[in-house]
Amino acid sequence: MSDDGQQHTGHERVPSRQRRRFPGISSRAYEHPADRSALVALRKLSGFDTVFKALSGLLPERSLRLLFLSDSVRVSERQFQHLHDMLLDACYILDLEKVPPMYVTQDPQPNAMCIGLDEPIIVVTTGLVELLDEEEMRAVVGHEVGHALSGHSVYRTILLFLTTLALRVAWIPLGNLAIMALVTALREWFRKSELSADRAGLLVGQDVQASMRGLMKIAGGNHLHEMNVDAFLEQAEEYDSGGDLRDSVLKILNVLPRSHPFTTVRAAELKKWAESRDFQRIMDGHYPRRDADKDTSVGDSFRESAASYASDVKSSKDPLMKLVTDLAGGAGDLGGRVRRGFDGFRSPPASKEGPTDTAPQDGE
Repeated sequence: MSDDGQQHTGHERVPSRQRRRFPGISSRAYEHPADRSALVALRKLSGFDTVFKALSGLLPERSLRLLFLSDSVRVSERQFQHLHDMLLDACYILDLEKVPPMYVTQDPQPNAMCIGLDEPIIVVTTGLVELLDEEEMRAVVGHEVGHALSGHSVYRTILLFLTTLALRVAWIPLGNLAIMALVTALREWFRKSELSADRAGLLVGQDVQASMRGLMKIAGGNHLHEMNVDAFLEQAEEYDSGGDLRDSVLKILNVLPRSHPFTTVRAAELKKWAESRDFQRIMDGHYPRRDADKDTSVGDSFRESAASYASDVKSSKDPLMKLVTDLAGGAGDLGGRVRRGFDGFRSPPASKEGPTDTAPQDGE
């Protein structure tokens, strides 16, 4: 039961640990700015709207639903009841009125997904169910409900379809290139959407340590006694700041084919958000409401996302990002000198008293 002590219609059994509920919360409250930025860029991609409309009628969504219904176990009051309770609780906390169907499918690989064009469905693997404890699993269920609330399932379904299609038409050079351009854009967006859903999982579980443990287990398996959260986060720091420009390029190449960010990066991003003022404001009941979504400015969202990207680049310790920052600063200095004319390129005359300090140029 959440801390207001009330039961929500259709959510009769909820866990006893008190947690805050967020009536009418908009997904904008927890969405990572880069998630919104990638979605805007995706929709601006040439030809995407046409392809999307065409694919909406071609995607085998009905087939997927029948597949899970026939070959997986549907979570309910009689099957995987503890997951059923978690699902009801997650929907109650995030105020998602229609509870999406949830299935457990036999697969030793720990994984979960939220797919569907018309209505989302949640799928978790047996590997994940067996790996995580109750609080860790609650964060995962909240993560998937966050995807549903944000409407991510539509693009996730298209990504699955296009990835399969790209393999089938790999022998057609131009066709494959066009599809892979869409797949790459979708993957970039989906990696950012995972950061948003991690935040939703924290809002549902309201236990940052459980969220950290879950990510650690996904990375290192069920050996919690051999792992340490602080050491795990130090890996993310080392990953961000270590190496040279060659490593920076390799990082980009490594992440391009992935649909999810690396687990250490996810953990570091989530911890940073959990310590932020934005998270505390949500926990205090101050958050954007769903009924105001229609009044949201796309331009404002894009500017906020662009500012987030710029801030990430500026604060990053990655060698390539440092180079980008330095080049941007150098460009500002060059521009200033050009505006001042050729004299701006000449060194100031040395003083008879010796060298003097000069005021720093733009970007220094």
